[in-house]
Amino acid sequence: MEQVRVAVHTTDPLSRAGVGDYLRHRAEVTLLDDGRQGEADVLLVVADRLTTDVVAVLRRNAAATGAPTVLIANEISQAELITAVDCRVVAIQPRAAITTDRLVDSLVAARDGGGVMPPNLVGELLKHIERLQRDVLTPHGLTASGLNAREIDVLRLMAEGLDTNEIASRLCYSERTVKNVIYGFTHRLKLRNRSHAVAYALRAGMI
Repeated sequence: MEQVRVAVHTTDPLSRAGVGDYLRHRAEVTLLDDGRQGEADVLLVVADRLTTDVVAVLRRNAAATGAPTVLIANEISQAELITAVDCRVVAIQPRAAITTDRLVDSLVAARDGGGVMPPNLVGELLKHIERLQRDVLTPHGLTASGLNAREIDVLRLMAEGLDTNEIASRLCYSERTVKNVIYGFTHRLKLRNRSHAVAYALRAGMI
């Protein structure tokens, strides 16, 4: 297995020393020196709470490198959880329950595109998504994909290779309506053409 290159940010020197003790001898991980954060596969952040200073670090990392983040923290509220996820945090572990194996597993999962969170935090995320769908998206006729049902229907038929006239016939719309639907989502999502739109929808699991 290729080693995970890890940049570390802690809020105190003792925590940084503890991370070194946990990971220094693990073959799966390479700890990067300060100043090499841009080379990191994963950012590891250790903090008691998700303070404004810690959030600033997360936002800078997300903007500068886009590397996923593993967060070790004592407490995290629902609002802080949403902020963390928005800042590319993909794994969260309670500080009191962390072990070397759990930490390494989280770092590897983050590098490989996965995520690791305690069940209660997963539940909070699901509740947030449910509220977002119910209170924000559904009243505007949208789904979690950001597309409405009509747009998804058109995209599915585009993916099957149908042209505008065939899509209009299948859905009992006018050609003008189909063209307006296609223009609407390609413009809104900044997609170059129909092929790009279909590829985007497939990658995002919309169709």
